[in-house]
Amino acid sequence: MGNDGGVSEPLDDVYLSLSEQPPSRRANVMAATGLTGSLLLAVLTVAPAQYAIEGPGPTFDTLSTADDVRLVQIEGATTYTSTGELRLTTVSVSDASSKRFTVGAVIQGFFSPARTVLPVEAVLGSPEDQEEEQERSELQWITSQEAATVSALEALGDEVPATITVVEVLDESNAAGVLLVGDVLASGDGEEFVSYTDLSDYVSVREPGDTVTMTVMRDGEEQTVSFDLIDYEGQPRMGITVDPQFDPSIDVTVAIDRVGGPSAGLMFALAIMDQLTAEDELAGAQVAGTGVIDVDGQVYPIGGIAHKMYGARSAGAEHFLAPVENCSQVIGHIPDGLDVYAVDTLEDAYAAIVAIGEEDTSDLPRCSVDNNKEEDLP
Repeated sequence: MGNDGGVSEPLDDVYLSLSEQPPSRRANVMAATGLTGSLLLAVLTVAPAQYAIEGPGPTFDTLSTADDVRLVQIEGATTYTSTGELRLTTVSVSDASSKRFTVGAVIQGFFSPARTVLPVEAVLGSPEDQEEEQERSELQWITSQEAATVSALEALGDEVPATITVVEVLDESNAAGVLLVGDVLASGDGEEFVSYTDLSDYVSVREPGDTVTMTVMRDGEEQTVSFDLIDYEGQPRMGITVDPQFDPSIDVTVAIDRVGGPSAGLMFALAIMDQLTAEDELAGAQVAGTGVIDVDGQVYPIGGIAHKMYGARSAGAEHFLAPVENCSQVIGHIPDGLDVYAVDTLEDAYAAIVAIGEEDTSDLPRCSVDNNKEEDLP
């Protein structure tokens, strides 16, 4: 008997009585919503394993110094300091094995202009592909430094001697059966090949179909051979692959061991030129960029340029150097506060950093479109 004088029901009967009441509409909606949310969370928890996220990676100032050691260290020549920055840019890739790879990161990646979410296989490939890519990336990282050194020195008027050895003669080449693997190219029509540029210039001034007469060293003996140049997309070519061994006047060491690939070559070359010249080209300006550099100073396109531009801006850069052939990926993806200039050669890039330092960039070429087509750059 209760305190109010009435008869109280057993407590278990009260709970049973309440549970038997018909559910309300609100309760049904909440239950359905909760179930849907649980299912969505379960799907998203599994789904990230199928994706990889590409985004801005770290940037490195190629003119910086840490513990009195420069990131790009030059030995064998007098060097000078700069008041500006030349930042190489990178792309980061994360997948389910990364500690930072979460459901939220995947969702954010789908909506972020700075990131791209793709199937894992499309980005990373199979484990075997990843291993091969790692090896290739490490080799490209090393060769890009050599190409940067050679192109920078020659851009400054310092010819780099090279021993040029034939490593392949293509089937379509008129030199097939004439040049042999292992031949060392010594001269053409009496013009000595002291540097790789000498060979490149020798071929480039001719026309497809022209006959060339070359002196080669074969098994320690001098041989004279003749053949016609082939036509490759309207350009004269020998139809061979060579391995030039360079002998530069300086030694360059790069103090980065966690980056790979060839796309830092342009910024390496500019850093070398900046250090070897007394002029303070940048005058405090913060410049970032990317591009594959060849030993002859040509700049070639790279991947992930949109990510690299966002990474550059996040690092404080206000100017960015992009290969001309990347213009179609540049347009429409430039972050606020970043000026992007198109470069085709190392000479273009060096002229750009000088103009940036002088705060006179009005004549520098940029990427632009007309009727959804890339315009010719001056």
